[in-house]
Amino acid sequence: MMPCRDSWYHSPIAPMRPQDPFIGRDILNGSFQILQKIGSGGMGAVYRALQPEMNRMVGVKILHPKLASRQDLVSRFRREARAMSQLSHPNTVKVFLYGELDDGSLYIIMEFLEGKNLNQTLRADGPFSVERALPILIQVCGALDEAHRAGIIHRDLKPENIFIVQSAGVRDYPKVLDFGLAKVGERQMRPGSVILTQEGMVFGTPEFMSPEQAQGKTLAAASDIYSLAVILYEVLTGKLPFDAKSPIDYIQLHVTGRPIPLNQRVSGRVFPPLLEQVIDRALAKRPEDRFSSAADFASAMQQVLAGDSKLATRLASAARSADALAPAFGSRPTEAPAALRPPQGTAAMSAPTPLLGAYEPHPKAPEAIRSQRLNLLLLGGIAIGFLLIGVGLAVALMRFVIR
Repeated sequence: MMPCRDSWYHSPIAPMRPQDPFIGRDILNGSFQILQKIGSGGMGAVYRALQPEMNRMVGVKILHPKLASRQDLVSRFRREARAMSQLSHPNTVKVFLYGELDDGSLYIIMEFLEGKNLNQTLRADGPFSVERALPILIQVCGALDEAHRAGIIHRDLKPENIFIVQSAGVRDYPKVLDFGLAKVGERQMRPGSVILTQEGMVFGTPEFMSPEQAQGKTLAAASDIYSLAVILYEVLTGKLPFDAKSPIDYIQLHVTGRPIPLNQRVSGRVFPPLLEQVIDRALAKRPEDRFSSAADFASAMQQVLAGDSKLATRLASAARSADALAPAFGSRPTEAPAALRPPQGTAAMSAPTPLLGAYEPHPKAPEAIRSQRLNLLLLGGIAIGFLLIGVGLAVALMRFVIR
């Protein structure tokens, strides 16, 4: 398991630092009283705060004032707030307010959660039973389905971004967090918004990336479905679908590797064959071979719980259809494509970082770099050609003047 995967919601609460200027401060004309820091990173910090008028605790995320001049980070912070404020599903963390403080600091005020994230829960309790794991993931699918219908792709799903609380007597009530890397559609973007991503750039957490995300391709809802399937696999087994030693190894395996079969991952533990079929489909390399939506993925998991024998027939039929279409899309790779082989002297992608840490994009794939070099060479050749023509004209003019 790679280090530094924790999200900003922590339990127990991180120790206070008295020198923090926000602790003990009232913001928004006394509407909120900041009490304690509960997480921090390169981009800012999250605090527990009291809202006296409502007599409730809230979480306040504040971007470092020194980063206010970084338009890309400011745009990403605002994009997260805007994306989350549009979502109302009960399994998505609620955003109450967002904006800018008097000193220029950007803030998001959201519901305060008490509990543990899914990674912490897994480490404390060990691998989940099928009966415990599937209901959690089914609820997460509900939150994602709403986001996808709104044109929002999460892009950084991992156990740390699924927080487990108790609600209305429900023991495992998940809340989806951290839309800081979310991809939003045009209708969610304000005029003048900065486009933060482009084809060929890789963002996210290597262990949970979809193959298309690992290659820097345009993402759709199917990418989140793949990441959620990796989470389900880990929750059931305590392990990831691949054995890898570095982030770049995970990236290569997501693109080209065959996941270790679920029933071979934990010695002495056997899972229902139908569950393995569901996970296999959700982990398909090609997006079009996965479930068509998060709602469909949830429905399949629900049928596994119900022991629906007809589901196996439908999954087998879908698999045969995918195999029949495979030649039209080209053969599936058996080795890492050149775009995923790091060039000599290039550092691999850094280990996963928390939401509040500074996410660093993976360098452009060598294939894209080669394409850029060819373009530069072409432009250089054209420039040299014009230069030679200019020199020729100058020489001809001089000869004419001398005569």
